[in-house]
Amino acid sequence: MAAPISDPALDSLFLPFSSRSLAWPEGPVLFLRAREGWAMRQFPLARLVCEQSYKPFADELERGGLRVIADASESNVRYPLVLVLPPRQREEARALFARAISLCAPGGVVVASITNNEGAKSGEADLKQLTGLGGSLTKNHCRVFWSKPIDGSQDQALLAKWAGLDAPRPILDGRFSSRPGVFAWDRIDPASALLVAHLPADLAGKGADLGAGYGYLSAEILARSTKVSALDLYEAEARALALAKQNLAPFEQQAALGYRWHDVTTGVPEQYDFIVSNPPFHTQSRADRPDVGRRFIAVAAEALKPGGRLFLVANRHLPYEAVLNASFGQVRVAGEGDGFKVIEAIKAVPSARSGKSAR
Repeated sequence: MAAPISDPALDSLFLPFSSRSLAWPEGPVLFLRAREGWAMRQFPLARLVCEQSYKPFADELERGGLRVIADASESNVRYPLVLVLPPRQREEARALFARAISLCAPGGVVVASITNNEGAKSGEADLKQLTGLGGSLTKNHCRVFWSKPIDGSQDQALLAKWAGLDAPRPILDGRFSSRPGVFAWDRIDPASALLVAHLPADLAGKGADLGAGYGYLSAEILARSTKVSALDLYEAEARALALAKQNLAPFEQQAALGYRWHDVTTGVPEQYDFIVSNPPFHTQSRADRPDVGRRFIAVAAEALKPGGRLFLVANRHLPYEAVLNASFGQVRVAGEGDGFKVIEAIKAVPSARSGKSAR
């Protein structure tokens, strides 16, 4: 899934430099939650380092020739400029501001941009509380704001407190570990719970979980279906995948587990006996994207062995029937509830006589 064509927050992030309110530094620049876009191409990027845990955005940055790293905190480099596109979830955003400050060189500046409907005023107030505000501009229904030069006078206790706001923590009475910003991070998503309630007891062989999140669906499968010999978890958000690996550790002796930081919309490389999925149906900016769910279905059909089964949950209104009927030999609604539908789809088995699929 490519980064959005229209990205007002990204475009606005570079306004302080194009308006000469701030100078672009000669030294290295760090971009946290980086996204590709034309706005950054106005500036020297040879020393730009991008941190991005969301695979589709990381892939697009790399295709643009930019350097992408998993975790800027792993090096001792400090940057005269740290650019930030904060997430919507406030605890996660506050932790990101604290990281940005810790990665900023003495005298450096942290610059952030947020759309108005994603919490721009709150984000500006948070950075002001941490560092004092160096300036602010508004355009494109966004607010771009920056810190005063980082000089070590910041409230260190508050920085330490905010730095831990998105740390992994136990949820659901300790059954899982999760963290703010991950999908349905502090609960069981009701659509996933409905899917689990309609999974058969006879799942066996090698399976895949497309869009695995922190691992709830996979954990339920492994707890209920002892004949599952292998299970691969595909997840675009590296922060969620790390949690899934932790949450499924108790099952490592039961089945071969694979953890794939992967954009499912590009296809998957292996063949499976069954696939489960609660696919995303909107972008990170909350815009509806039913085409993403349709692509998950098409990829599942390609990855299943003949006779393999897909178990999918989706909002009842989403138009998935056409791609399901075109991709599978049998399709049925296995259950409904709370505005969601569970679909079982079976891949057709080729006919021995004709070589055609038996439907």
